[in-house]
Amino acid sequence: MKQFFIIRHAKSSWSDLNLKDIDRPLNKRGLHDAPKMADYLQKRPKVAIEHIYSSPANRALSTAKIFHEKLQISNEIDVRSDLYHAIVEDILYIIKNTDISINSFAVFGHNPGFTHLVNHFAQLNIDNLPTCGIAHFEADIKKWEDLHPSNSNLIELMFPKKLIY
Repeated sequence: MKQFFIIRHAKSSWSDLNLKDIDRPLNKRGLHDAPKMADYLQKRPKVAIEHIYSSPANRALSTAKIFHEKLQISNEIDVRSDLYHAIVEDILYIIKNTDISINSFAVFGHNPGFTHLVNHFAQLNIDNLPTCGIAHFEADIKKWEDLHPSNSNLIELMFPKKLIY
């Protein structure tokens, strides 16, 4: 059994309109939500993320770094330029080419691709995976290249505004 987590970046700042989109940092809420969501994942049974993929966008990479530190993941974050403005096919390419030895990973990136991917695998029709929202999936596969909606299940959808503690 393999697991993957689709995690949208935490809330970003629009305070400096001169910044390029890729350079926008997390705002105050994002800096609050990312550690909160990482703590939540850390307390979940059977969650042991081994690897992280992230978009190079500042807001996504900053979110990934917070999770990386909180979850004490030993290997470095795998920054993938193809995750910036990725569509479902781009994200699936990364997932399906994950090394067979990795049993659990998280992907940090952006909408609308992440919402579309969650809907594809969960066979849902959510309008929006909110900022710092997490979709946790389990897949009954041995190789990532075999991943398909028919052999994967949504375990949990987690949103910062739904967590109270």
